[in-house]
Amino acid sequence: MTEHQSKYKTSTSRLLVSSLGKRFASNGSPVPVLDDINFDVTGAEFVCIAGKSGCGKSTLLKILAGFMQPSSGELFIDGRAVSGPGPDRCFVFQEDALFPWLTVGENIGFGLKQQGIPDRQIHEKVDRFLDLVGLREYESYLPREISGGMKQRVALARVLILNPGVLLMDEPFASLDAQTRHEMQRLLLRLWKEFRHTILFVTHDLTEALMLADRILIMDNQPGRIKEIVTVDLPRPRKRDNSDFTRLYRKLNLLLFGGRESF
Repeated sequence: MTEHQSKYKTSTSRLLVSSLGKRFASNGSPVPVLDDINFDVTGAEFVCIAGKSGCGKSTLLKILAGFMQPSSGELFIDGRAVSGPGPDRCFVFQEDALFPWLTVGENIGFGLKQQGIPDRQIHEKVDRFLDLVGLREYESYLPREISGGMKQRVALARVLILNPGVLLMDEPFASLDAQTRHEMQRLLLRLWKEFRHTILFVTHDLTEALMLADRILIMDNQPGRIKEIVTVDLPRPRKRDNSDFTRLYRKLNLLLFGGRESF
């Protein structure tokens, strides 16, 4: 057992990232994308990762998912070193990535079918998740027949039905209009409150991060490092016009942009 694992075993962390780095080759030379990333996440914690474009947010999430190997450092989930994808983690992409030839219900139940779960159990679980995401009457629709917000509801149900310990979300609501985005944020919080998954959520939107997160990892870039970890000590449900919300927004904005209001 390594020193990092020993330290992890005595903590309450679900996920531990220690001295993580990633380099890519460019013109024959290694270019650092992530450098000395260190943080941990407890069970049922909601953590957002925010930073400017190119700071390595998505790369970090892919390493956590096991889609990509780090160049240095260690990653543990529930005390086990991560060396590749696993059933303890599920990934939600910015694009819904639904199978266009399957219905809403079939998309939601796809992972269970791959696991060899009996059809009767799949139908029971799919029925439950259709109700949870408000898509009962759309069970037989194909993805092309529903809206973008509905597609993301299907994508969310498709991973939650697998009961992962860790949910990794890469800007899943970025392409939605403002009203639909707010609806999806409320839905995600309601489902998180019910299932108590550990969530890591990448976003460009500081307001979205403040609406969702227990803590926010602010990343610097070139190479990507964690500049500061900000605790969001606001009760839920949160209101954007609250003075404490505004105070935290200004702090995040200052950390990232020196007070400028845009990316």
